[in-house]
Amino acid sequence: MTSGEMTMGVPLEDIAHIIQVALTPVFLLSGIGSLLNVINARLGRVADRADALADQMGKSSGAEAQALYSRLLRLRRRVRALDISRGCGALAGICVCAATFSLFMGAMHSNAVGVAFVLFGAAVLGTMACLAAFFAEVLLSWNSELIRPEQDE
Repeated sequence: MTSGEMTMGVPLEDIAHIIQVALTPVFLLSGIGSLLNVINARLGRVADRADALADQMGKSSGAEAQALYSRLLRLRRRVRALDISRGCGALAGICVCAATFSLFMGAMHSNAVGVAFVLFGAAVLGTMACLAAFFAEVLLSWNSELIRPEQDE
């Protein structure tokens, strides 16, 4: 076959272009995957810290137990922000995959391109929400570090 020949009624140049366009969102998917890895690592660290604080609470009483409980509540807010971030990131990844599939289908059906546009837009919005929730968790972690100066002593 030469470069101008057709495969399944579609010129090879068009097929190459479709593949290039469909692979572009995969870079976003790779970034989302990396972000989810970072979020999961932070979630593990927060969970370990919460376990340690729960153990300390069992051995303390009075004002110290109340202070530890307050720190546990802050960790709970961080976990909630990380959970929201993970959910939005996963949803964004699903939208990227669906948009990529829609781009492939767009070669056969003209209305699939519009669907791909909407899905890719949803993926970008999901990624923005993921980053916003992650930023909220980062702010919560800074706040909790500023509140606990006694650990630096």
